[in-house]
Amino acid sequence: MQDTATSCASRSTNRSSSSRSHRSVGSCHPLTTSRPATLWPLSFSWHTRSVDEPRRRVSVVLFDGFELLDVFGPVGLFSMIPDAIAVEMVGPSAGPVRSSLGTEVVATAGYDDAESPDIVLLPGGRGSRALVHDDAFLTWIAAWASDAQLVTSVCTGSAVLAAAGLLDGYRATSNKRAWEWATSHGTSVEWIAKARWVEDRDRWTSSGVAAGMDMATALVTTLFGSELAERMIAAAELEVHTESEWDPFAEANGLA
Repeated sequence: MQDTATSCASRSTNRSSSSRSHRSVGSCHPLTTSRPATLWPLSFSWHTRSVDEPRRRVSVVLFDGFELLDVFGPVGLFSMIPDAIAVEMVGPSAGPVRSSLGTEVVATAGYDDAESPDIVLLPGGRGSRALVHDDAFLTWIAAWASDAQLVTSVCTGSAVLAAAGLLDGYRATSNKRAWEWATSHGTSVEWIAKARWVEDRDRWTSSGVAAGMDMATALVTTLFGSELAERMIAAAELEVHTESEWDPFAEANGLA
């Protein structure tokens, strides 16, 4: 008997070019092959803990001038494991928030309306330069994030956390090209120059921009185990750096 994959290929070859539409593609599914099922999105059942365990909730704090990749590097990975992690966007108010590239992202809750967080993720970006001087924002995030199970940042988001006092007594890192400025904030932060990311108890901070994806993978590994993390990055066809000490950018910027 001819298998489904072969018969689909045969039917596709016989169709005219005008009929090669979305309908013809759909008619060839599912394929009867020995290939494994798609890895995206991944079921929470891949991870070794009880499937009855509640999902973790990541609250991404948006502000005018945030860096898109700081947000959507980690969020893109988290979105592949929706049974394990839910993501919400929090902004100055519910509605569009403009990134440093001009792209707007819709916040579903405003700062004043946001639920008590589980995991906070604060990106960096050009807007962080002004945010470290925004007393109202710093007061809000210091109070709101104080009850979070984990407080995390990507790139210069750590400068904002430090300015809010949320990194005092912790080790942390930041973007190496903005190192002098970023590390001028906070009163008792132990800044680690050579680090892709730094985990210190309930605080996780990453180096610049793309380093947020390495940190996000390490965070998933810590929360759910290596099997789910490995399947997540395989689904993304992403090769991550698994050693937090890996950081050629510190030396490239004269910091190590």
